[in-house]
Amino acid sequence: MAEVKLSAETRSEFGKGAARRLRRAHKVPAVLYGHGADPVHVTLPGHETMLALKHTNTLLALDIEGTSQLALPKDVQRNPTKGFIEHVDLLIVRRGERVTVDIPVHVTGSPVSGTIVNTDYTTLSVEVEATAIPQQLVVDIDGAADGTHITAGEVTLPAGATLVTDPEALVVTISTPAAADLGEAEAAEPEAAEPAADTAVEGSSAEG
Repeated sequence: MAEVKLSAETRSEFGKGAARRLRRAHKVPAVLYGHGADPVHVTLPGHETMLALKHTNTLLALDIEGTSQLALPKDVQRNPTKGFIEHVDLLIVRRGERVTVDIPVHVTGSPVSGTIVNTDYTTLSVEVEATAIPQQLVVDIDGAADGTHITAGEVTLPAGATLVTDPEALVVTISTPAAADLGEAEAAEPEAAEPAADTAVEGSSAEG
């Protein structure tokens, strides 16, 4: 994934009031930490940060008032109702450094007709160079038959990456719905109502 360049400014005001003022100015409060350094409190441009963080594990190339720093987002706090970014925790990284990150699993293709796909892991933990983090790990199930099991160890990783998740963990399974499940679905269908004509005939006979 390419680096995303963002300009950052150091900040000295903290608290809810200061954070609200920053957000009104279309900026995002953030803190930068790691490698034993003291935390650095910064502000990021709101719109550019929102676009950058649409993808997980985006490598940020920060220009902090003339000083360059690479960082990875570790915690992104969003407003639960409006969705805007309220705060970001950033982890300092260096070129050539290996980091452990969770990579989304993307399933492609269609299994044989009549089967269903069960995805047990939506992400896998992988150790990879900070400057070579993939956006996703692709699992191709095109034409997969009933009973197919794909484990974490069978997922193709980019060159140089190391799997951290248990390699025996089931990521995707292909199965056929049980006949009993189909029977239950049919049994749940409502029965047809008795014809109205029969009720009328019975009523006429009673009157006679």
